[in-house]
Amino acid sequence: MPPQSLNQSSVVLPLKVNPPKLSLSLSYTTNLHRKRDREVLITNGQFFICFKIISEDKKNAQNAPNSTLLLPNLGLDELDLSNESRISRDFKRREKGYDNGVLLVSKDPENLLEIAFREFVNLVKEENEVSEEVLVRDVLYVCQGIDGKYVKFDANVDGYVLSDSIKVPRATRVMVRKLCELGWLFRKVKGYISEIMGRFPAEDVGTVGQAFCAALQDELSDYYRLLAVLEAQAMNPIPLVSESTSSVNYLSLRRLSIWFAEPTVKMRLMAVLVDKCRVLRGGAMAGAIHLHARHGDPLVHEFMRSLLQHVCSPLFEMVRSWVLEGELEDIFAEFFVVGQPVKAESLWREGYRLHAGMLPSFISQPLAQRILRTGKSINFLRVCCDDRGWADTASEAAAAAGTTTRRGSLGYGETDALETLVVEAAKRIDKHLLDVMYTRYKFKEHCLAIKRYLLLGQGDFVQYLMDIVGQELSEPANTISSFQMAGLLESAIRSSNAQYDDPDILDRLRVKMLPHGTGDRGWDVFSLEYDARVPLDTVFTESVMARYLRIFNFLWKLRRVEHALIGAWKTMKPNCITSHSFTKLQHAVKLQLLSTLRRCQVIWNQMNHFVTNLQYYIMFEVLEVSWSNFSNEMEVAKDLDDLLAAHDKYLHSIVEKSLLGERSHSLYKSLFVLFDLILRFRSHADRLCEGIYELQARTRASSLSSQDNSKSRRQTRDDPSEPGSWFSDGRKALEQRAGEFLQNMGRELEEISKEYTVLLEGFLSQLPVQQHVDLKFLFFRLDFTEFYSRLRPGT
Repeated sequence: MPPQSLNQSSVVLPLKVNPPKLSLSLSYTTNLHRKRDREVLITNGQFFICFKIISEDKKNAQNAPNSTLLLPNLGLDELDLSNESRISRDFKRREKGYDNGVLLVSKDPENLLEIAFREFVNLVKEENEVSEEVLVRDVLYVCQGIDGKYVKFDANVDGYVLSDSIKVPRATRVMVRKLCELGWLFRKVKGYISEIMGRFPAEDVGTVGQAFCAALQDELSDYYRLLAVLEAQAMNPIPLVSESTSSVNYLSLRRLSIWFAEPTVKMRLMAVLVDKCRVLRGGAMAGAIHLHARHGDPLVHEFMRSLLQHVCSPLFEMVRSWVLEGELEDIFAEFFVVGQPVKAESLWREGYRLHAGMLPSFISQPLAQRILRTGKSINFLRVCCDDRGWADTASEAAAAAGTTTRRGSLGYGETDALETLVVEAAKRIDKHLLDVMYTRYKFKEHCLAIKRYLLLGQGDFVQYLMDIVGQELSEPANTISSFQMAGLLESAIRSSNAQYDDPDILDRLRVKMLPHGTGDRGWDVFSLEYDARVPLDTVFTESVMARYLRIFNFLWKLRRVEHALIGAWKTMKPNCITSHSFTKLQHAVKLQLLSTLRRCQVIWNQMNHFVTNLQYYIMFEVLEVSWSNFSNEMEVAKDLDDLLAAHDKYLHSIVEKSLLGERSHSLYKSLFVLFDLILRFRSHADRLCEGIYELQARTRASSLSSQDNSKSRRQTRDDPSEPGSWFSDGRKALEQRAGEFLQNMGRELEEISKEYTVLLEGFLSQLPVQQHVDLKFLFFRLDFTEFYSRLRPGT
């Protein structure tokens, strides 16, 4: 039955007399303690003292003490009957019967309330073997990683436990276990710090790992200060509920749980970080810690921010040193930029790279790439260009970003400031680097020189060079001297407009004889090379120059074929062959001669048409267009990477459009077969013209007058004619030999014509299926009159 509203000093005593055994139970409504059959209920300072009488037998009922003896000062005449409750009225009607009665006490003149509480405390102490003060002290020891008297670490359960043999309430045991979680977390964090610092300096712990341990140690220092305060409070005894506690600082388990709320959150975070970072180091460790900073709790967020300020300090110092000084201060391999010893020409491409595993999550990939390039630019200027102007540029960048070049100018949480510094430094240092490359080392001029000499863009030089080396290169490759070729190259330079170029450029142009095999001619092994020194060899690497050499060999073969056709035309031109010289020949021989000459000229025209259009395509549609695009990209390049990318694109464009790409391999082979056939035609045309010249000479000699016979015979004797030559026989034999010669030449030319037609049709049939659009345009240029299309009606 719920109690009635009473005055603050009123006490309601429900009495139930059933049996002989009497026990006292106190109930206090703010804290429920059930100890066997006693209860204390405390509600707003009003106390209900309940006496339960538990009967065992009726024999002892007579001897049971009167309830008034327990509270002798409680008189019925002192009851406050202002509250006319049903219970109090019933109690009045039963003056001596206490069955289900309620005794209402209005005053407590002899401090019965305090007496009851003391009795309750004594009863609790009797039932508990360990007092709360002792447990509080044990918990404080545990929170320092020290075993207490009753609470000890159990390795089997990996935690601190209160022995089951110790008699304490279940609620107290649960409370102790929850409080000891802080000690278990402290033990883990402290053990990690001791383990890491114990390995140093024998093992590479790393600056970030040391900073992490230092940050954890700082947090533990604040934790120790809190424990010192709690130790002082634990010395004060826990007062009774009835005592005034406003001026006494004591420590109970419940108060301790409130004190430990915030430290437990922090220690739990530190324990999680310890488990996460045990096998990590450097930027990976900082990134893993940063992921836990993304938390909505302001306490956790601020704690992680403070922790990361310490942890990321070495990392940000590495970034500052790398971006502004080009120094890689990373003796423990913690930075996301990794360097390796390489030659000067490979410094930019292979000297430094990003280590993705060490890149912290708060630094984006584009920002990391910019950081890498900025430091590379400083090292490239220092090592390859022997330049010191970058130092002033770095200071200007720091001033523009609002920071300084001193240590500690950057920290965690200043990602925007870091990005601003990197952007400003990269912009200024990259611009300075390009200025050095363009102005001091004349990069554009060297690119143009390579185009003019290695890509055969200097027409007068190339033509004169072919004229003077043609005879030498027709010899076997093993008989050609590279020194002689170097002299001829020098002569070609002095005899063309190339002589007006920069001497430094001309000094870099050299003759290179390729390895030769059995049967190779000088044309097969002759090439030119360009000596690109530091720092230009960063762009013109060995692999790049090998691609230039491949392009040169292709263009040199094309120019050789063109030069061969021009030479064939010089021997075939009409003013070299006078038709009146053959008027006295037989009509059949004369027709055969004219037919063979016409057939030769038709084949020459077809080949010349193909070679001319192909050369025009290569020189103008490929080389000039690619060079124009490359020049435009050089103007807008912002850093050396852009310049390298533009040059690679330029070279790739030439290779792909010139049939030298992997996808055009079959087309390239067909083209070179055509080139070989044209050169073979040149040799047949030369033989035909030589035979015609000889026939012309014999015909003229046979028509001389008799007075000139002696002179003709003398000329015949002086001519080193071989046995079986036309000069050794008479006129009839001469015509017979001429007919056989022209018949054989006509047959060979016809075979060459058919073979050329088949090869050309095969070559043209592959052009439309090429993926590059310019190669399709080459087909249109070669067949713009649809002559070859009409020859293949099925296409």
